[in-house]
Amino acid sequence: MDINNSVALVTGANRGLGRAFAQRLLERGARKVYATARRPETVDLPGVEVLALDVTDADSVRAAAAAAPDVSLLVNNAGISTGTGLVTGSMDAVRLELETNTLGPLGLIRALAPTLAANGGGAIVNVLSAMSWFGIAGANAYHLSKGAAWAMTNGVRLELAEQGTLVTGVHLGLADTDMAAGWPVDKLAPSDLVDAVLDGVEAGSAEVLADQWSRDIKARLPLTPEEFNAEMGRALSALSAV
Repeated sequence: MDINNSVALVTGANRGLGRAFAQRLLERGARKVYATARRPETVDLPGVEVLALDVTDADSVRAAAAAAPDVSLLVNNAGISTGTGLVTGSMDAVRLELETNTLGPLGLIRALAPTLAANGGGAIVNVLSAMSWFGIAGANAYHLSKGAAWAMTNGVRLELAEQGTLVTGVHLGLADTDMAAGWPVDKLAPSDLVDAVLDGVEAGSAEVLADQWSRDIKARLPLTPEEFNAEMGRALSALSAV
């Protein structure tokens, strides 16, 4: 699909990657951008149409979908990381990550799929993570939610193919946002990430591997679990030592 003259809805558009998505969509000719956030007053980007949206609240999702009947591009960007493990961590935190990172995007897809069909099919972007594919001590609730979101993305792609909706999954390592502030390493600029994603959408790509880190991780998937975990341990140790 063409970004020019599209109508996009971006979740979590008040900061980080969401704000970069909204800004670059406007700069690349989108006719309208619905910039959504749980606290709409925190959206400070000129030229967008602001909507309140909590992706974990079904009523909020329905209200946002009803307010945006012209959407042709949905960008599921909103997400959280609570730093929670699976065995001894808070189950409430695990549920919150699943609700925000997996079920929230799915709820929006379900709410907006008829709209996308009515507007010619359009496209959906799900912002995933290289952590869709690997765990890390102290953050495996995030790994679980992003792995499930990857499976969800693959599933809805099949179910929406008949109506002509492109579903693009985006994997990346670290982008220069608040979520990655604690990692003193080179990070992907949000604008570069967004351009790679929008280029992928225009090319009809089902998947965007936005950086070398995500490409390297995916290339390791054919390894046995023992080999994969050993290689990931070495890679993460090297990253932490930078």
